[in-house]
Amino acid sequence: MTMTSGRARVPAVEGFFTMGDEPQLIGGRLETGGYCFPLHLGGSDPRRPAGAVEEVLLSRRGRIWSFTNSAYPPPPPFIISEPYVPVVVAAVELDVERMVILGQVVPGWTVDELEVGMEVELELGVLYADDETEHMTWQWRPVAAEGA
Repeated sequence: MTMTSGRARVPAVEGFFTMGDEPQLIGGRLETGGYCFPLHLGGSDPRRPAGAVEEVLLSRRGRIWSFTNSAYPPPPPFIISEPYVPVVVAAVELDVERMVILGQVVPGWTVDELEVGMEVELELGVLYADDETEHMTWQWRPVAAEGA
């Protein structure tokens, strides 16, 4: 647990990503060489259902494969703030693993500013907060933002 602005920062879902300045998603490498995310919900390779899955940290960078607006609130159990603020969601193909991971784009980016193939990097952002805690999740930040 880390602290910021007087509130503790914790993962919204434990075991999906590391905390810190250079967060990484926690995935699995299958015996057959493929990858899964998240580690414990990714399942096994259908060609070898009893195969082992090794925990690995996934690439922090990838390229946008697809993206869209999330203009309406997701259903429970997702926790939202009122009023609901639409977000942009991107499907990102990771550089090394060549797998696609869905996640929110950092606030401030619109679909008009994104492109398929744009390079992005993983960072943490607040999913929701209460009086004592910021519940963190992974988000994709366009690398073009580094020079902006």
